[in-house]
Amino acid sequence: MSVTVPGYSPSFKKPPETLRLRRKRARNPADPGAGAAVSPAGPTDLGPRRAALAAGLRLRPFPSAGSRSGGVATASLRRNPFARLDNSPRPTVGPGPVADPTWPPASPLQDTGEPVSDPSSPVVPSEVLDFHQENNMIWKEEFSERTTVKQLSMTPHHQHSKYDIPSSESVEFPVDWSIKTRLLFTSSQSFTWADHLKAQEEAQGLVQHCKATEVHLPDNMQEPSNNPYVFQDPRLSTELRCAFQQSLIYWLHPSLPWLQLFPRIGADRRIAGKTSPWSNDEGLQQILMSEWSISFTSLYNLLKTKLCPYFYVCTYQFTVLFRAAGLAGNDVITAVLSPTTRGLREAMKNEGIEFSLPLIKENGQRKQKVSETSLHVAESEYKTEPEEEQLISDEDEEESFSWLEEMGVQDKIKKPDISISLKLRKERNEVQMDHRPESIVLVKGLNTFTLLNFLINCKSLVATSGPQAGLPPTLLSPIAFRGATMQMLKARTVNVKTPVYSGYKDQFSLEITGPVMPHSLHSLTMLLKSAQKGSFSAGLYTHEPTSIFNTCTQMEKLPNKEGLEKELANCGLHLKTLSQLTQLPILGKSSLRYMEMDNYICNWRS
Repeated sequence: MSVTVPGYSPSFKKPPETLRLRRKRARNPADPGAGAAVSPAGPTDLGPRRAALAAGLRLRPFPSAGSRSGGVATASLRRNPFARLDNSPRPTVGPGPVADPTWPPASPLQDTGEPVSDPSSPVVPSEVLDFHQENNMIWKEEFSERTTVKQLSMTPHHQHSKYDIPSSESVEFPVDWSIKTRLLFTSSQSFTWADHLKAQEEAQGLVQHCKATEVHLPDNMQEPSNNPYVFQDPRLSTELRCAFQQSLIYWLHPSLPWLQLFPRIGADRRIAGKTSPWSNDEGLQQILMSEWSISFTSLYNLLKTKLCPYFYVCTYQFTVLFRAAGLAGNDVITAVLSPTTRGLREAMKNEGIEFSLPLIKENGQRKQKVSETSLHVAESEYKTEPEEEQLISDEDEEESFSWLEEMGVQDKIKKPDISISLKLRKERNEVQMDHRPESIVLVKGLNTFTLLNFLINCKSLVATSGPQAGLPPTLLSPIAFRGATMQMLKARTVNVKTPVYSGYKDQFSLEITGPVMPHSLHSLTMLLKSAQKGSFSAGLYTHEPTSIFNTCTQMEKLPNKEGLEKELANCGLHLKTLSQLTQLPILGKSSLRYMEMDNYICNWRS
């Protein structure tokens, strides 16, 4: 129970015992008051303070003599506890910061461990000092699957984000062959031009996509133009809104509206509980696989005739990316599979499919090729030079059987054959890279047609149990094909207030969700560059198993790149987008995570 002292109003009642002990320890031991401060105002001020000390109440320190005149009461110097800490001037003594003299004392030691010279001078906590260093703070966005525009945090300059790996500034960002699941564009300019498309604009966008119509917009739509069809306000530009509708379209097979068919890897929990009448009906499964085979063959034929630039085959275990000749620096049709297993690679060898492992290097320099079709030749896949191989095997044997010599029974134990040891070592290395990025497989040329037949007849392509049992793989394509269904990426605009140093400002965002393929990412950035005055930022969320598709599979540039681009002119993509897809991938195992365009200069991070 607290004791009320007349004429004294403490800031709180009955502090903990530790604070009382710390308060007494900070005072001069030679003080005759035994912990009670002597007021220079006279003996009349000692009564209430001694009574408060006897009651166990915490007292405010006396101000310095130079900061008041005469007997001014200490209560007149009390600060507002709800005021900002940086609104009042802070005196500085020496190179380090000095605390506000009205702040309550917290500890007799400063941060440096030195005793406090003045007992009445308080110690400012380190977190308060960190709070004042606003000039050394920057805002950054935390990119996660559930990040919104409001989730901003301050990070000191010396700390780096986990995405601050290779970055660059250029007019265009590099090609990214991974599939994005979500795009979050933010800008200081409004995205209202992307809202509530009219029926005529939506229909016109669909027709433009089906006819592969190229839309050419000015770099800045808000600048004067001689074109009467380009308006100064992006919200009034029908051409811009139709092009936005056109860039959101993709093609999918099979189409089951009650199931989300992408991504397929790790989708068992999302699909569990959904209706799947084919799971226990073999006849229905055969019909679904027959239709899927027709659609798959149709896509490959379009790819071979260069009427389709690329497409994806998404299974429940791995993903396959087919690319037409001329894309990613290759002059032939290519297919990359990831992740793979030893069993899948052995099955491909048995079917006569020649492939290579781009990330497996021989002797740390040359790339390892796997083109053997028989088991005898396949044993040399990870083979080194004969002399080195013999030396390594001898060293391993000596280390393995050294303990037998110590026991004196080395003559009674038969050593295994060297060929068996090499085979076991090779199998161990193959199993260790299963389901990892290093297991990516590259198939080129006519072998892609053999791969097509292999995938159609492969029994392990479809799950036999679980929520995805009997469900054919998902086919994703930028253009129409037999049996495909037109789908739309979902777009949503959000306007929020974001905190800044001086208050709040309007922050506009545009969110795109769905399987965003490389051509859609490039088309959307071209539209935003024109509509947002060349300034916006984007958080890119990747389906991680597809990041490995950015591995470069060709080390030299194509000699006839212009000719191959002309042959792909009818594939349904914008010429600028097509030109980007022909570039050599430079991202390696990673993918684009963040992109910022400022004054038409793109800054990206992977």
